[in-house]
Amino acid sequence: MTLPRAIGLATALFVLPSFSFASDSSSNAASPDTVFIFNSLLFLIGGFLVFWMAAGFAMLEAGLVRSKNVAMQLTKNMSLFAVAATLYYLFGYNLMYPLGQWFIDGFVSAAVGLAILEPVAVTRELADDYSYAATGSDFFFQLMFCATTASIVSGALAERIKLWPFLAFTVVLTGLIYPLQASWKWGGGFLDQAGFLDFAGSTVVHSVGGWAALTGALILGPRIGKYNGDKVMELPWSDLSLAALGTFILWLGWFGFNGASQLAMGTVGDISDISRIFANTNAAAAGGVLATLILSQILHDKPSLMVVLNGALGGLVAITAEPLTPTLGAATLIGAVGGVIVVFAVPMLDRMKIDDVVGAIPVHLACGIWGTLAVVFTNPDASILAQLYGIGAIGLFTVLTSALVWWLLSLTMGLRVGIETEIAGLDIAELSSEAFPEHLRQASNSPKQSTETPAEA
Repeated sequence: MTLPRAIGLATALFVLPSFSFASDSSSNAASPDTVFIFNSLLFLIGGFLVFWMAAGFAMLEAGLVRSKNVAMQLTKNMSLFAVAATLYYLFGYNLMYPLGQWFIDGFVSAAVGLAILEPVAVTRELADDYSYAATGSDFFFQLMFCATTASIVSGALAERIKLWPFLAFTVVLTGLIYPLQASWKWGGGFLDQAGFLDFAGSTVVHSVGGWAALTGALILGPRIGKYNGDKVMELPWSDLSLAALGTFILWLGWFGFNGASQLAMGTVGDISDISRIFANTNAAAAGGVLATLILSQILHDKPSLMVVLNGALGGLVAITAEPLTPTLGAATLIGAVGGVIVVFAVPMLDRMKIDDVVGAIPVHLACGIWGTLAVVFTNPDASILAQLYGIGAIGLFTVLTSALVWWLLSLTMGLRVGIETEIAGLDIAELSSEAFPEHLRQASNSPKQSTETPAEA
């Protein structure tokens, strides 16, 4: 071995252990650039995954309504997202995140106005919060949660609500109701100060959509033919394969919904926690599926695909309040309880003659409440009183404001389509296009043929 090579080898043997030690000692620290870049990337990836949930809601609703109303549901889902994006820019973002600027301390933001992004090619010195993430990435991610809240309402009130009153309600929901109550927790408001915990929005997002849907359903009334005295009539759906596709899309999007709510990806600990959130989110959905699959077999002798689909969603909603601290087993159980709630909440609503076309109220409201309460079982920082306080405050606010808006819209614009329009289908009366050819639409809405022979009859 030559002298230079020997010197080089000796130097490497001396330096490499030192380099390894330095890396190990700083494994949980990160440079400010790394934090800024990776946090921003997390929000962007999480944001477009949650955006994909808009397609999931659209497919789920398209599959569960009758074919004569499919185009209407797709139009509502496309339009509500555009409304949410615009109103969140105009009012919602600053209303939700006052950054310490309160008009009424802890209740109403004083930072009213348009959302403003950072300059093009921003430098470290000019970044709004160099220790956190790009403002554009944060705005994009948080907007998707706002739009999700409106999507929940769409399915519950399907097949009998007019398009424009629904969009008018969406303006108020996404521009005022959602961001205001979200500021109470995620903007550092009075619920956050009281110790209320809601990691990714079982209450702040899902229950709010559920409460708004419930008040709307009560004021709107059930679909024609849904209830015949005490008997619940099963109205046909257009395509369960679309509903299943929508559920899988929502399941996928939920990884962004919960995972990116870690709000940090710049350290070893953060990325490890994100992976834990992904695993727990998936486990809860699986628990919801298994619970509904088994229960529907026990109660009805046959599994129900529609119930199983909602079981998956109920499990996902339930784990959203705290997807980080549970073990995989606990996450599965939390999701399974969500599935059980779905099985029993749907017939309970029917007994009360509250018509929820897609099961949004059991899934998002009932399972949202359960998931928020379940935080106390896995997070030692949670208090049952603080959780109940948050559920009650947000629920009361959403019910009162939603009921007022629905009532005013019913007086001014009218909420419900006419009897002839509802029977013919909203695609024909409210839109200029139908989702399915005429002969398929007629076939899907004709009475089912009897399978009995004349002699058997």
